[in-house]
Amino acid sequence: MQRRSFIAGAALATAALSAPRLASSQKASVLRFVPQADLALLDPVQTTGLVTRNHGMMVFDTLYGVDEHAAPHPQMAEGHVVEQDGRLWTIRLREGLRFHDGTPVLARDCVASIRRWGSRDAFGMALMAATDELSAPDDRTVRFRLKRPFPLLPDALGKAGSNICPIMPERLAATPGTQPVAEMVGSGPYRFVAGERVPGALAVYQRFDGYVPRQEGTASMLAGPRVAHFERVEWHTMPDAATAAAALQSGQMDWWEQPVMDLVPLLRRRRELKIEVLDTAGAFTMVRPNHLQPPFDNPAIRRALMGAIRQQDYMQVVAGEDRSLWKDRSGFFLPGAPMASEAGLEALPTAYDPAKIRADLAAAGYANERVVLLVPADFPVLNAMSEVTADMLRKVGINLDYQSLDWGTVLQRLASQEPLDKGGWSMFCNFSLGVGVMNPAAHNYMRGNGRRATFGWYDSPRMEALRDAWFAAADAESQRRICRDMQLLAFEEVPFYPTGVFYQPTAYRAELTGMLKGAPLFTNLRRAS
Repeated sequence: MQRRSFIAGAALATAALSAPRLASSQKASVLRFVPQADLALLDPVQTTGLVTRNHGMMVFDTLYGVDEHAAPHPQMAEGHVVEQDGRLWTIRLREGLRFHDGTPVLARDCVASIRRWGSRDAFGMALMAATDELSAPDDRTVRFRLKRPFPLLPDALGKAGSNICPIMPERLAATPGTQPVAEMVGSGPYRFVAGERVPGALAVYQRFDGYVPRQEGTASMLAGPRVAHFERVEWHTMPDAATAAAALQSGQMDWWEQPVMDLVPLLRRRRELKIEVLDTAGAFTMVRPNHLQPPFDNPAIRRALMGAIRQQDYMQVVAGEDRSLWKDRSGFFLPGAPMASEAGLEALPTAYDPAKIRADLAAAGYANERVVLLVPADFPVLNAMSEVTADMLRKVGINLDYQSLDWGTVLQRLASQEPLDKGGWSMFCNFSLGVGVMNPAAHNYMRGNGRRATFGWYDSPRMEALRDAWFAAADAESQRRICRDMQLLAFEEVPFYPTGVFYQPTAYRAELTGMLKGAPLFTNLRRAS
């Protein structure tokens, strides 16, 4: 029996045997959601995990927020004034902002939060490098004195990709960015109910009645009025796809963030469900090697392995045969974005010759070193990508140590820079939001700042110099030329292996209205009466 038929049949059988539908007296003010993976880490500054980013956008607010077209708008900020030829930014906070603990949001909280975020995020680091002084002259004023103009300042503070800039109380923002904060206290539309957290199973959010949405603008992604209509949102972790599909069909769950592609045709046939691609920029997938440890500390070995990365294999296992849901022939920036190009794509394999790749690896210096692949068994997309990677590595003669773990453990392991015999790792599969890899500004995986970079710790002064030049470029054409040079260098140094872009549908009950584009968001959303 084919895998697709088996899963679909299992989902139908489970639906038939599942618990009865929720009683009609169930409050319409409770939303039940199945996230992409368990919420293992809570601090959106500490990790690039998108499930943590999604959690962070509920609990925390940001000074600016991007709309579904990636344009920034004031959010906590009332507005700003730019002076001194772009080197002085004065941001004024809206009135009435309060944290979940009842304390007012003050400018010094924002300053401390920006500094903490700027120690971890690629875009934030660029902003802080351009900042001469960041201060809070009074309780509602945040001031940037810049060394040089940084016109993307609102884009940085309002970014929607990994490592959003969450505003938290100064007492928490004093925590080093490498350590998790002790409490989830934000000023966002929902507060995290820590007492109901069940690791591996449940996370709960309660509407924050003290939240003051913007009064003007149109709700779009993180911009405009962020109005919470549900009193309570529950995240139910369901790693088994058949169980999640059955729960959605029976009405036990309202929304499944990432249904596996095998089940999408089944779900489309259900009139009570809606299937929709919210993030039209797509998910940019990759295999990331650890640049600190052998064998991938050797760029020649990284280059030799590029011949084994067949992007269509990854995309088919993630998104199926429907070519409208994926793209291959991807370089190091989002295909179709202004900064993407064809430069260096000839390095991607058009034919597959495992014997040649084995010889190329040996010639590059591979000496049968153990390669630890961290695999999140409870994250369907990354698990499928990991299976393709493992098969590829074995076929080309890599001494593979396949370690199947839960996603929370993988995230914790990824932070380790230790050797393999002390809990380190060699490689993992991941995907990033397409909106975050359109250009170098927020592209964490193209940073070449070594041990300060994100997991994998790519070290390249040449790449960093090109990135700095991109920020300083006078016009878009100059930026495009620099991005072509960055991509050519990336094919030479291989910070990661691009494996294609896919467009993940989401599935939800048809009675839900107000679903926003771009990300799993819980504002503006309500249940039709």
